[in-house]
Amino acid sequence: MAHVVIDGGIDGERLRSSAPQRVAQAGADGLLDPDAIAESYFQLHLQHRSAWTHELDLRPYKESF
Repeated sequence: MAHVVIDGGIDGERLRSSAPQRVAQAGADGLLDPDAIAESYFQLHLQHRSAWTHELDLRPYKESF
C-alpha cells in the first residue's frame, strides 16, 4: 500500500475544458502529464525492496517551493 500526493493540475480534457485560464496561466511544465503520473505509479509498483517508499509527492516541474 502507498500514499501518492498529486499536488497540481492534471493536463487533461477535464481541466482544459473547465478551466482554460488555469491551463494558460500554468504555461510550460506547469501541469502534470497523465502519462508521467501513470509511469510514477508503475515505478512505485516495480520498486526494489531494498529501497522502498510508501509515499510519493508528484508536482509539476515549474512549481516553486
